[in-house]
Amino acid sequence: MEAKEWNVRILLTEDGDDTAARAALTTDDDTVITGNGRARRNPSDPSVPEIGDELAASRALADLAERLAVITQRDIASSADSPAPSRSW
Repeated sequence: MEAKEWNVRILLTEDGDDTAARAALTTDDDTVITGNGRARRNPSDPSVPEIGDELAASRALADLAERLAVITQRDIASSADSPAPSRSW
């Protein structure tokens, strides 16, 4: 059995009450797929930077997962005679 390792790095940047995240998946053949997420603190909420980081990171990972699913659907469609389902779960 061959083991493969894919890595995800998340870059977080903050500007005042705004947090942006970029999740980058790098496959073992150096293909890179990225996802982006943002979070903004409501001025009436207490300042807890970790919450903004978590929310922006989760949104970036969700975006990355959706992009990976789209790529997978295209790959299935190009290698099969029948159309790929829109969701497999």
